[in-house]
Formats: sequence, C-alpha cells, structure tokens
Amino acid sequence: MSGRAAWAALQLRRSFDLANRDVARWFPGHMAKGLKKMQASLKKVDCMIEVHDARIPLSGRNPVFKETLNVRPHLLVLNKMDIADLTDKQRILKQLEEQGVQNVLFTNCLQDRDVHIKQIVPTVIDLIQKSNRYHRTENMEYCLMVIGVPNVGKSSLINAMRRMYLKKGKASRVGGVPGITRAVLTKIQVCERPVVFLLDTPGVFSPHIESVEVGLKLALCGTILDHLVGEEVIADYLLFTLNKHQKFDYVERYQLGEPCDDLQTVLKKIAVKLGKTQKVKAITGVGNVNILMPNYSAAAYDFIRTFRKGDLGKVMLD
Repeated sequence: MSGRAAWAALQLRRSFDLANRDVARWFPGHMAKGLKKMQASLKKVDCMIEVHDARIPLSGRNPVFKETLNVRPHLLVLNKMDIADLTDKQRILKQLEEQGVQNVLFTNCLQDRDVHIKQIVPTVIDLIQKSNRYHRTENMEYCLMVIGVPNVGKSSLINAMRRMYLKKGKASRVGGVPGITRAVLTKIQVCERPVVFLLDTPGVFSPHIESVEVGLKLALCGTILDHLVGEEVIADYLLFTLNKHQKFDYVERYQLGEPCDDLQTVLKKIAVKLGKTQKVKAITGVGNVNILMPNYSAAAYDFIRTFRKGDLGKVMLD
C-alpha cells in the first residue's frame, strides 16, 4: 500500500466540534448603509454581477442581495477557480440552478488574460438585451453593479476586465484581507466597445449566517478578519477539512511524516520546521529563565495563508 493510500485509511475525525460558538459576533452585521446606497442606485443599473469564492459556491452568499436587488439580470461569477476542486462542477451548477441561479461563470481574476474574463461582457450584454432596460433603452452605455461578500475578488475582477478590454492597470485596490473597498458605488469604466461601466461596492454580509459551519467556511476563505474567529480555530477547521477530503499536501510540505488530527502537534511541527519560536519567561527554583517555545500563532498564520494561496491543494468546501 502506497503512503497516500495508507494515509487515507487512518482513523481521523469524522466531524468538527462546533462547540456552540457565537457566529453572530464574527460578522459585522449586514452593513445596511451600503445596501441602501446600492438600492438607491438601481435605476442606473442594467445587470448585477455577483462575485463569490469558487471553493464555497453554495455557502455564505448573501440572500439579501436576491431579496432586495433581484430586479435586474444576474450573473454569478465564481472566482478563484484555480484553487477550487471543480471535479464535481456539474453537481454545483445543478444545485445553483435549483436555487434559481442560471448564469454562472468560473474565473481566475489574478491570471493575465483569463479566457473566462473575456466571456463576461458578451454574457451580460446578452442578458441585458433579453430584458427590460428600465427606461434606459436610449442610453448606449451599460452599467453593471458588482456585489458580493468581502474578499472574494470583486476588485480583482474589475481590474482584470480593465486589463482585458482597455489594456489599463488597476482602478480598484486589491488586498488579501476583507474590507479593502470602503467607498460605496465607485463608477469605473471597464470596456470601450460597447461602453461598459461597473459600480464597485464594498462587501456586504448576510444579516444572519445560517450555521457555525458556514461561518467557519467563510472564515477559512478569508472573508472576515481572522482575529474575530481566532486563528487557531480557523487552523483547526482547516486541518479537519484537509483530512476529511484526503488532501494530504500539508504532510509533505511541512514534513510531518503522516497526517495528524491534533492541531497542537501539527502547529508545533510547523513552527519547528519554519524556525518560528518565541522566548517565554519561566519561573524556576533558581529564578526566572527565558526558554524558547514554538510560536503556535505564527505556525497557524502560515498554515492558513498557505492554504489560501492554493499551496495545500485544490479543495471544494461545499
């Protein structure tokens, strides 16, 4: 039996202890101010582009968007497809269709000249032409609103479209943490023929996260600030998830020998491998001494960010 086949047979956790965690305090409400401004601007909008993380295509999408903004054609862009396991893509598309989402594109906005980006303008123009333009028929400019929860790649999508269609650089700030886009409804041109503008919006969460597990999936994908959940909680959920899906790249990357279910053991080995140590004062019979201890927080930080970059294998969390 090969190493990986033997690892798959190991007795690892079958469930994650959710421990009655309070999900409500992780999320900063549903950001009503931003949503109200979006609603006020609907008269200028021809089509909604909702951006979400391809690793969680079914989890964490804000139902408030559908309830309040679903009066325009809608395109769902599932970004970060390069780090999502899409072997069961048809199942995902079928489940989305059952939820009423029929127009879906997968993208990798960080890849130069991603062919999927090229499909966005023709797709939305087709959707708009098949619908009522809400008294904007005489206007030859198209206006699209980009919506989604934080840190799923809305700004990256806008910048990728500008590179693709206008051969221009960044118009929207991009960062690896949620909350980079603060201004509500910045209007940005992304195409010349036809003239297409996008309204960039800040990330807006659902007022109610449906379960602790959905909250953990959103946290793992970096849509909320790590410290609100706790990096060790996120790291433990990551370890559980990788083992559950038999994604054992972490074993080889951190030279662990074999998969492990105990977070403290894994973080200790990661800290040792990366040389992440910290001095801790210990009280002994002969006075205080400084001893070197593994830095578990630094190890958890590296573990989570390595996953988010796609360096621990492709995953599908839904």
